[in-house]
Amino acid sequence: MSASRIPPIQCLLTFEALARLRSVTLAAEELFVTPSAVSHRVRQLEQIIGTKLFGRADFSLTTEGSEYLAHVREGLTILQKFPSAAAAPGKRKLRLAVTPTFSRSILIPRLRQFTDAYPEIDLTLQVSIPLLDVVAEDADLMVRFGAGRYADMEHTLLMKDEVTPLASPAFVREHGPFETPQDLANLPLLRSPLEPWRTWFAANGLDWPEPVEGSQFNDIGLMCDGAAAGMGAGLVRLKLAAHWLENGSLVRLYDHNAPSPHAHYLCWRTGAMDRWEVAAFAEWLKKAVA
Repeated sequence: MSASRIPPIQCLLTFEALARLRSVTLAAEELFVTPSAVSHRVRQLEQIIGTKLFGRADFSLTTEGSEYLAHVREGLTILQKFPSAAAAPGKRKLRLAVTPTFSRSILIPRLRQFTDAYPEIDLTLQVSIPLLDVVAEDADLMVRFGAGRYADMEHTLLMKDEVTPLASPAFVREHGPFETPQDLANLPLLRSPLEPWRTWFAANGLDWPEPVEGSQFNDIGLMCDGAAAGMGAGLVRLKLAAHWLENGSLVRLYDHNAPSPHAHYLCWRTGAMDRWEVAAFAEWLKKAVA
């Protein structure tokens, strides 16, 4: 068999995804590539095998495309079968860098699902705080929190959230009731560069400037702990605060939320997704936090 006649695995995976999903956009999201990359890979595959695979309008398969899809799926199924554990040279290693509160509130409660599904992958978790330049240089995948402008990495959106003021029940008893946003005036507001108060102020009709006094935290989990200890009210994303809200150590002050200007993104260096264990974790994590 001539190696030059074997299409790249990326082309075969893209063909299978597009045939199954019938959408360039959905195939691109599943494979963590751009829509143009999907189109390019399919054209490349058609050129290699010398036949048209899809009809023009709705990505329906040609007769040759249907026949080839059966062969591709059979081949991919075979490739997914691993040698027995006794014959395997060792587990696949995957290094993940995560921000502290995302790890505590979102990842760890779900991670058993992944380790049960992929016992052949050994995970190494490292703390990463890009805001303070505490980064894991050798990580295969990184969870970052910000505006999504990462020129040094490929990335995909993981999780958006909404913010709202939270405080301890004792703080509410001492300073409440909280009936209007103006009731926060002159109260201790906990601060973090990760979550500016002006986001919530503006969404609730307040033209207040960003607070310049009050305890400041570079980690949202620490800020939640500070708020739970009665230090003040903190502006916190609801998904990240689930642990404190569920155990009652933090309560909402208002029903008014505001979209956070930041979000969590999964980032990786070009070429990392070619490793199956990296792609498997990325696909699992996107579905787990959806």
